[in-house]
Amino acid sequence: MKKLVVIADLAEDSLTCAEVELAIEGFLKEERKPDIIFVSSTPSTIHTSFLLNQLVLVEERFSRPLETVIFQNTDPRLFAKNNLQRAKGAEPLIIRLKSGLYICGPNAGYDFSLIKNKIDEVFQYKGLNEEGQFHTRDLYSRICAHLIDEMEDELDLEETSTNLIPDLRGFYIGHIDNFGNIKTTIRKEDFKGKIERNDQVEIKINGVVNKARYVDNLFGGSVGELVIYPGSSGEMDNRFLEITAWQHFGTESSKTGRHFFPGCLPGMEIFVKT
Repeated sequence: MKKLVVIADLAEDSLTCAEVELAIEGFLKEERKPDIIFVSSTPSTIHTSFLLNQLVLVEERFSRPLETVIFQNTDPRLFAKNNLQRAKGAEPLIIRLKSGLYICGPNAGYDFSLIKNKIDEVFQYKGLNEEGQFHTRDLYSRICAHLIDEMEDELDLEETSTNLIPDLRGFYIGHIDNFGNIKTTIRKEDFKGKIERNDQVEIKINGVVNKARYVDNLFGGSVGELVIYPGSSGEMDNRFLEITAWQHFGTESSKTGRHFFPGCLPGMEIFVKT
């Protein structure tokens, strides 16, 4: 039995997590409690894409991708603005990466965009009963169980193209961690040949503009100084950049990245000017 990682905008709620886990357990072949890890996202599909990409990287580098299934479920119904019959959601995709890791979930917004280059095969699952709005429990629990049990051949899948998955262009907030560090979708290579170490860059997020110094790491500037640097997420040789300030926590003036850009949220666009 494979382990399951669930990335969802409902994962902070203990009731919904329990319902999803019980539903999946009910579809499994074995009467054994599944190994499920819940990771909380927000309704931003860019946020979910960032989390998905990072967990895939960690799984492929340190763990057992052939023994892992990841289910993402962030579907804010971006394709509609009016009444949706039967709470219709985005079309379900089942993806097999080149590493053998399986991923499933709705193809909403940019959910799969950051793992697009890792895909070996992608399948659609059409004709699902979409009654009710709790699709995580009512639709995807059976899919997850079949993937955990390595019974994907019993699902009525139709191979399709990665062209269904949009490319993510521009720079965005990928995640804001518990310290308030802003993890971005700006890669180290995006600064190569344009911005040198110790250069000041102008950063605009949510209408707020600040200047940050480009440094090697979080502690490469001075205490309290806003910096941008290759962080802990992304490919080892091409890290995603982070925006924050080194602080001695507990002092009155301590603030990190999110404090420099009030109201910033995952998924917001970032504008960089040298």
